Amino acid sequence: MHIFAFSRPRSCHEDHLLKSHHELRARVFSERLGWDVAVVDGCEADVFDTYDPTYILAVSSNGQIAGCARLLPANGPTMVGDVFSSLLPTGHLQTHFNMIESSRFCVDTTLKEGRGEGSVHEATLTMFAGILEWSITYGITEIVTVTDLRFERILARVGWPLRRLGEPKQIGVTKAVAGTLSADAATFTKLRPQNYSSTISSRANRQDDRHQAGRR
Repeated sequence: MHIFAFSRPRSCHEDHLLKSHHELRARVFSERLGWDVAVVDGCEADVFDTYDPTYILAVSSNGQIAGCARLLPANGPTMVGDVFSSLLPTGHLQTHFNMIESSRFCVDTTLKEGRGEGSVHEATLTMFAGILEWSITYGITEIVTVTDLRFERILARVGWPLRRLGEPKQIGVTKAVAGTLSADAATFTKLRPQNYSSTISSRANRQDDRHQAGRR
């Protein structure tokens, strides 16, 4: 699987990938998980998509979106701080310039590609590696996120444990918890699938595409 990372589409192909990722979000969050999210014309989006996020997209060998995540500077508007502040002990997120938020993470586990003997789908590991590679490339050392307890167990299983910021709480139909993840080269090497590839390094060389994670 191949990772694409961009904030704004620069081609018809990237525009198609972006739309497909919104469709995947609708299928996963609205249809499968039953979250209370806004879906219009088969696509899920929210206000945080208007804040110039970076999208990490995993694409299968036949061009299908296999997974996605949305990255935003932690010192700006975030879901953790603005939507899920009840999961934080003080109600406020303590941030720094080398922290990002990851949100809207999901994978299409119905894809045959990536199903192996392991307990974790290759699309999930590819997404982990893509988020880590992007973070390392742009000097990020810490990732903050909100997840459910099932996904927290997956992170622990693959050796990327979540450091809880507070106790889990019921949010709608989900038992959720906020926490942080380390972004380092050793974890990237450990989680990266054998056939992993990405456009992150080549795109990082284009100065005008640099997100700079809060240094805007």
